[in-house]
Amino acid sequence: MLSAKRLLLFSALCLAVGATAPAPAQTAPAAAPASQAPIQQVPQQATPQQSTSAPGNPQATPLTQNPTATNSATQNSNDQQPTAEPGTGDQGMFVFKKQVEEVVLHATVLDAQRHPVPYLNKSDFTVYENGVPQTITSFRREDVPVAMGIVIDNSGSMRDKLQKVNDAVMDLIRASNSDDQVFIVNFSQQYYLDQDFTSNANLLRAALHQVAMKGSTALYDAIVASAVHLENNPQLQKKVLLVITDGEDNMSEETLAEAARHLQRENGPTLYAIGLTGLGLSGEGRQALQELADRTGGVAYFPASLAEVNDIAREIAHDVRSQYIIAYRPNHQGATPSFSALHVTAQAPGYGPLTVRTQTGFYNGSKK
Repeated sequence: MLSAKRLLLFSALCLAVGATAPAPAQTAPAAAPASQAPIQQVPQQATPQQSTSAPGNPQATPLTQNPTATNSATQNSNDQQPTAEPGTGDQGMFVFKKQVEEVVLHATVLDAQRHPVPYLNKSDFTVYENGVPQTITSFRREDVPVAMGIVIDNSGSMRDKLQKVNDAVMDLIRASNSDDQVFIVNFSQQYYLDQDFTSNANLLRAALHQVAMKGSTALYDAIVASAVHLENNPQLQKKVLLVITDGEDNMSEETLAEAARHLQRENGPTLYAIGLTGLGLSGEGRQALQELADRTGGVAYFPASLAEVNDIAREIAHDVRSQYIIAYRPNHQGATPSFSALHVTAQAPGYGPLTVRTQTGFYNGSKK
C-alpha cells in the first residue's frame, strides 16, 4: 500500500487545490545545506505562475509544489467551474446529475477492422455488472472536458528520448479539448508534481522540462499517487492517465496489483501507456503496462521507434475525445466494499461484430 508519509503529503496537496495557498514562509521546507546545489531551473519564459519544483531541487518535496504553482492551479480551476447546476443548462451539460450514485463508463467501440464506430444509440448497448444486465440511466457521445494526468519516466535511460516525448505530449495537449485540466508528474525513484491542474499549454510545456535524471523507476508508486490526485480533484468527471516509460518498475513500494486496484476504483481513470522499447522494458514490463491499460479500458502502445510517438499521442487524444459515456445505477449502494466485474456489449444493424473497450470492473465503496 502507499506509504503513510506519501498519502499524507498527497492529501495535503489535494486539500490545497481550490483554496488560497499559505504564505511561502509557512510551507517551505528548511533550507538545504550549502553543499546541496539546487537543480538548474528552466527560465520562466511563459508566466510568473510557472511551477519551479523539480526532482533534485532541495526545496522540492515529492507530490508537493510551491505556493505559486498552487495559486496557478486554483485560478485555472476557478476559470473552468461550471456556472449551471450539474446536468442542467448549457454550461453544465458535461456533468451527470447524481441524485443517487451512478457508475459512469467511458467506452470506445471498434468494428472488425479496429476502426472506431460513431453514432450508435443507447439501445445498441448492454451493460453487465457481475453478469447481470443493468438499466442505462444516462447516455451520450460528445467531447467533454477531461481531467488528465501525464506521468513521465525521468530515469537515466530516458535522457536521449525526452525531447521527442515532450514534443509528443505537447501534440496531445494541442489536440485535446481546450477545457481539459492537465497535471504533470515526473518520476524516477521519486515522483514529483511539477504542474498541477491547468489548461495553460505554456505552464505544461515548462513542467515537462523540470527534470533530473536518476537511475531507478518507481512506476507503480507514481501511478498510484497520480490516481489519488485525480480522485481527490473531482471537478471533471472524466479522468485519464497517460504513462510514458522505457523501463519496468524496480523501485516502488506499491505492487502491480495495488496499482490496478487504485485505478479500478469506482469511476476511476482510463490509463493509456506508451512503452518505449529498449533494453529496460522487458516482456514483464510490457505485460504490466498492458494489464493496467486493459483493466481501465485504455490502450498500451509499444512503438518500435521514437518517430511513432507523435502519431500515438494524437491517436490517444482522438480516442479520448470520441468515447461514449454510459451510466447506470448499481444495485450495491451502501453494500460492503467489493469488486464488481463489468462487461459492455454493442450491436447495431449494418455492423458486424463490435468490440467495446471500457473498464473491466471496479471496487465499489473502497477507498483503501
